[in-house]
Amino acid sequence: MSSVQHVPPYARERADYAATHAPDAQIGALVAAVRVDSPAFDAGIEAGMRVTHVNGEALADMITWLWEASDDEVELVVRDPRDGTDATCTLERLPGEDWGISFDGAVFDGMRTCVNACTFCFMHMLPPRMRRTLYIRDDDYRLSFLQGNFVTLTNLSDDDVDRIITHRLSPMNVSLHAVSPEVRRRLMGRNAQRGMEVLERLIDAGIEIHAQIVLLPGENDGAELERTLSWCAERPAITSLGIVPLGYTRFQKRFAASFSDDPAAAKAVIDQVRPYQERFRSERGSTTVQLSDEFYLDARVEVPPAEHYDGYPQYYDGIGMIRSYLDETDVLMERERGRLDHIAQTLCDRSLSVLVVSGTAARETVSRLVSLANIPGRVCAVENRYFGGNVDVTGLICGCDLLEQLPAELHGVMLFVPDVMFNADGLTLDGYHQDELEAELVDRGAQVFIASTMPEALIDAIERGLAANNV
Repeated sequence: MSSVQHVPPYARERADYAATHAPDAQIGALVAAVRVDSPAFDAGIEAGMRVTHVNGEALADMITWLWEASDDEVELVVRDPRDGTDATCTLERLPGEDWGISFDGAVFDGMRTCVNACTFCFMHMLPPRMRRTLYIRDDDYRLSFLQGNFVTLTNLSDDDVDRIITHRLSPMNVSLHAVSPEVRRRLMGRNAQRGMEVLERLIDAGIEIHAQIVLLPGENDGAELERTLSWCAERPAITSLGIVPLGYTRFQKRFAASFSDDPAAAKAVIDQVRPYQERFRSERGSTTVQLSDEFYLDARVEVPPAEHYDGYPQYYDGIGMIRSYLDETDVLMERERGRLDHIAQTLCDRSLSVLVVSGTAARETVSRLVSLANIPGRVCAVENRYFGGNVDVTGLICGCDLLEQLPAELHGVMLFVPDVMFNADGLTLDGYHQDELEAELVDRGAQVFIASTMPEALIDAIERGLAANNV
């Protein structure tokens, strides 16, 4: 049986903060879709059925599926919900052909939840009365491999660890935070040391690790950060170490400030990490230790060049997003000048302006694109009053803040609302559906577009909007 180490992650391009429905622990994998004329279709499998076993193994997650269904013949046990009967079937495929079956989710036996008591847990800082799935504190090692979620490893059994090693589930994304036992216990609770024991086993077995530190002022920065950086430097299996600052909301009493409130402290972290970055580049040929964009924004320091980010292994942890956006903007300016001028002129000819929504953290970066492209319009940076605290990223904008802070009069405006505000079901974190938001904004006179606000995607969306409306 072949390893699943190099299988692409079972993830969408962007991860939802939380689904609408909680994952149910049921027997087998629910079939979401079957492609016509595929091996699964030929075997009579239909959407709504459940695959309970593959090659005699209970189907608990996508890891089992990827591992067992890697050859060109597979035996399945399929349950038909219409009569509750099970049937066994054998599927065969041509070399390079897929099975033509997709499942509803990545884990089928229930999500593994967190056993820690982290002082900085964002789930404990959420407002009351949100949809219940937002309060699920997942800490499932399978989603670390399949979707890139960060996990602490504190809830793993020895059998779980053996499975990771045997199946070569690599890379794993691990929340490290600190290495000193007393600091880890203070930050994470009594199970903290189990995570270190498991991490050492994985490293010894050659599992690649992308590690993360949530940095708290006065807790795991300073001397403790130095210890953690030194510990990581001795372990080449840790191929990236992302450091992100404490984020907090107004719905807690433990924190009142972070690095976002202290430019000097943010700059001190940048200066402390730099020697390690230089050392890693010299010894490994990669920066390895990477700070999230917030540190550079908070310290009012220019973000590093693209090569600093080693191919952006922790992009969706907010590390390198600003640099990527700036560079993509510059490429557009160089290669698409004529196209951009045509779009700008068309907007002017039609007396239209563009209004792009962003979080306050990205205001200047997105405004730079709008300005350089000579697009008539501006960026509306929505302040996150719903969460409060130091929450300022675009993906956490809520519907109530959007409606409150956008102008009441939007006639003649092409309004671009970031798609990262919505989960796969089209819901914002505070429960607005995108259709509901769009209807209210249309009533204000706007032409509303739910789209990515990355440079090329945004320009494409403006162009499509102009072509579709032709007003």
